[in-house]
Amino acid sequence: MIPQAILVAPSMLAADFGRLAEETRRVEAAGADWIHLDVMDGHFVPNLTIGPQAVAALRPVTRLPLDVHLMIESPDRYLPAFIEAGADRVTVHAEACPDLKKVVGQIRRLGAKVGVALRPQTGIEVLKPVLDQIDLALLMTVNPGFGGQAFMPEVLPKIESLRKLTDRHIQVDGGINYETARSTHSAGADVMVAGTYIFRSADPKQAIQSLKGLAG
Repeated sequence: MIPQAILVAPSMLAADFGRLAEETRRVEAAGADWIHLDVMDGHFVPNLTIGPQAVAALRPVTRLPLDVHLMIESPDRYLPAFIEAGADRVTVHAEACPDLKKVVGQIRRLGAKVGVALRPQTGIEVLKPVLDQIDLALLMTVNPGFGGQAFMPEVLPKIESLRKLTDRHIQVDGGINYETARSTHSAGADVMVAGTYIFRSADPKQAIQSLKGLAG
């Protein structure tokens, strides 16, 4: 079943890092549903971004949920810091968690909603043991690590297969614009992470509304 509503989570990776608070307010006013924060450690992925301090700085800036995507090794070590800083949702990569059930339970006990992410090459079977314990599955539609990459259409069958197994949120991240969002929504995704499409748009509100309008 294809979800009726689409949620839009602008990726702050594409925002002006010198004006993160202002950029956050701008997309909230434009109709964003969540604020997506990509955390990279230079080990799990070949890039470095923000830490808990940035999450704490943005928490008083917006009423929207802070959707924190941890692209880091040993995420269990850092969960308390991010959740204490104000993360509402924390998504970890299955590939970074030798004991995924344990990490999922830890996030839940710390009081945040739980997401699990998969690289494009990782099969959805790794999600099956935790599907009833998570709030969100994030299927990367690019290789994680850098913004601005081209969408990988080979992920679409994986979205379709996962949607047959769950009614949880399915989030997509990477190369999301109007056309690719339409494809992923048709496959079963309902949460669109979009960076360049929103922040490089002449009208972020129009960009966000174009994605939401795909749900009819």
